Amino acid sequence: MLFGLIVVCEVAFWVLLGAGLAVRYLLRRRRLGGLLLLAVPLVDLVLLVASVADLRDGGRAEFTHGLAAAYLGFTVAFGHDMVRCADVRFAHRYAGGPPPDRRRRYGRERARYEWRAWGKGMIGWAVACGLLLAGVVVVGDSDRAAALLEWAGRLTFAMVVWLVFWPLACTVFPTRAPRDAQAPHARAPHARGSHPDRVPHGTGEPK
Repeated sequence: MLFGLIVVCEVAFWVLLGAGLAVRYLLRRRRLGGLLLLAVPLVDLVLLVASVADLRDGGRAEFTHGLAAAYLGFTVAFGHDMVRCADVRFAHRYAGGPPPDRRRRYGRERARYEWRAWGKGMIGWAVACGLLLAGVVVVGDSDRAAALLEWAGRLTFAMVVWLVFWPLACTVFPTRAPRDAQAPHARAPHARGSHPDRVPHGTGEPK
């Protein structure tokens, strides 16, 4: 049942996000759209309350309890960015807003971007692990809470892999922009049928 609730919360997240943006930009009702967007975090609160209630019934913590904690943690870390990204794209398409930033990053800029993303991931890791440890306290038995501790180990391993293969890799081995992106733009081609060395007739220049 808890896994089904996680799926429902994920669907509700996108439904509320889409409804809020549609009301804000298509119906031009910014206040109502803002209220719908503010309701997005309530989805996470519902999942948190359901998870705690399920653990307080005296049952054994399962894989889905750890998944719920991970989902909540990384939603806290990246949910705002997802809403902001969707808002920028929706505003650009339907309200004449500025276009989203789609440029590719190289070198130090790419490394800074990866470090910022990993830092947000660490916020999600901290929130998720805090919820997992709180679940262990709620269960009150390390044996019945073993699944929660296993999830803390999985998330820690995932963050170490992310650190090594993205931020550190981009710092030690910085990516370089393609040569065509570094070189100045080529000279615009001449009009069809013209030649840069051809002298037009009637200019008085020697043939």
